[in-house]
Amino acid sequence: MDFSPSLEHVILLRRYKRFLADVRRADGSEITVHCANTGSMKNCLLPAQAALISDSGNTARKYRHTLEAVQLAHGHWAGVNTARSNALVEEAIRAGLIPDLSPDSGVERELKFGDSRLDLALGPRDKPHTLIEVKNVTLGPAPDEHDNGLVAFPDAVTERGQKHLKNLIEIAASGRRAVLFFCVQHSGARQLRPADEIDPRYGELLREAAEQGVSIQAWKATLTPQCFALQMPVPVLL
Repeated sequence: MDFSPSLEHVILLRRYKRFLADVRRADGSEITVHCANTGSMKNCLLPAQAALISDSGNTARKYRHTLEAVQLAHGHWAGVNTARSNALVEEAIRAGLIPDLSPDSGVERELKFGDSRLDLALGPRDKPHTLIEVKNVTLGPAPDEHDNGLVAFPDAVTERGQKHLKNLIEIAASGRRAVLFFCVQHSGARQLRPADEIDPRYGELLREAAEQGVSIQAWKATLTPQCFALQMPVPVLL
């Protein structure tokens, strides 16, 4: 995922009303930008931290800029625009970078399953053989915690995420392949675990999904002002 122009370096002053953030630009001016993140952004928000924003160039938008990444404790970066995660995974699959997710039979977006929509699918749209749900991961160690490279999901209780796990278990039981794909937008990540202390039910369902044949994968992204891209797999500790 290339950015042209490159993402702009700013200082994040505050996030508020969930989808808004105020930032200070290099010239000292302050603007409000869109924050496309429905989570808590736990451990991602620090006082006056470095950040990156994109410019849509669309002057008709009330907030034409979007918060893309923030610098965390321990010097790491996190991609906080959750709208990017599906595109990053799709791009990697289409490029043939994920060994067991081949694009040869076709890659589709947003297929309905029951009362949910799953993010990606492989195969014909009317009869896909693989269905994929993508989750964005940014929760890492807090500033006062040891930087052990262990990231976690979710960062808040997620009933929607629980429902998706149940969907994936049903898909696996039907004979099709079900994949939960963690897009880890945290530059310090070395391992991933379920955040049982935040959402114990999600952790239970994640382990059940693994036992029932759901493929659980996690890949770490590189984050630069010029490009975001999936780089390497990260072990998932269940």
